[in-house]
Amino acid sequence: MTLAEFEAAEARTLSGALLALWWDAKGEWAKAHEVAQDVETADGAWVHAYLHRKEGDAGNAAYWYRRAGRAAAKGDLRAEWEAMVGEMLRKA
Repeated sequence: MTLAEFEAAEARTLSGALLALWWDAKGEWAKAHEVAQDVETADGAWVHAYLHRKEGDAGNAAYWYRRAGRAAAKGDLRAEWEAMVGEMLRKA
C-alpha cells in the first residue's frame, strides 16, 4: 500500500498504530491519541510520542519516544508521519 492509498483507505480497514496515524491525517488528533493509547507496542508508543510532539508537549513526547526505543524526533512533523506510515506498512 502506498501513502496515497493509505490516506484514501477507510478506517475500518486499519487497526492499531496505523489507524491512529490515519486519524491524525484526517485532522482528528483526539481520536488518533485515543487509539494510540490503546496500542501497547513500540509502534504504538512511537505514534503516541509523535502525537504529543505535534501537540507541543515535549516532555510527554520524550517519555513516549523512550518507551518506543527511539530518539526524540526534532524535524518536520509530516516527514516523521510519512516515515512512521512507511515503516509500519512495510511490516504489515
